[in-house]
Amino acid sequence: MREILLVVFIWLHLTATIVWLGGIAFILLVTLPSVRQVLQDKAGGLMGEVTRRFTPMANLSILFLFLSGFSLMAINGNISADLLKGERGTAMLLKILLFLLMAGVHFYRGKVLAPRIAKTQSDGEKVRLQKLSLNLVWLNFGAGLAVLLLSAFVCVK
Repeated sequence: MREILLVVFIWLHLTATIVWLGGIAFILLVTLPSVRQVLQDKAGGLMGEVTRRFTPMANLSILFLFLSGFSLMAINGNISADLLKGERGTAMLLKILLFLLMAGVHFYRGKVLAPRIAKTQSDGEKVRLQKLSLNLVWLNFGAGLAVLLLSAFVCVK
């Protein structure tokens, strides 16, 4: 039974990672440059729609990552002070902290920054806030790649 639970939670964890980080990568590296090139000044409308559709998927991915990660730690008996011992423990702690940073950035963008952008009347301020929002997406992408690197390290140790 333990093995079945491990397989299910690992699968959920990997799937949520693929959806969230893969979605970020696709938006940053494919969608955004293509939309800017083809639609130019009208890119904002399409990107707003892409964001509207992707956000619920990202929200569910964050929830699944949290629940499956916690479940995997519980199944493996890693919920103790021993979690923080050694190189593996340090890597796990960094993974958790980066995940929390990523989730915080995601929800800040959606719940605070996006409404501010929508309400802003000044073109200059709107551009500044949009640039900040995009930089935060790049931050999340980099943090996500770091989490994957730390995951590989934890698997090897």
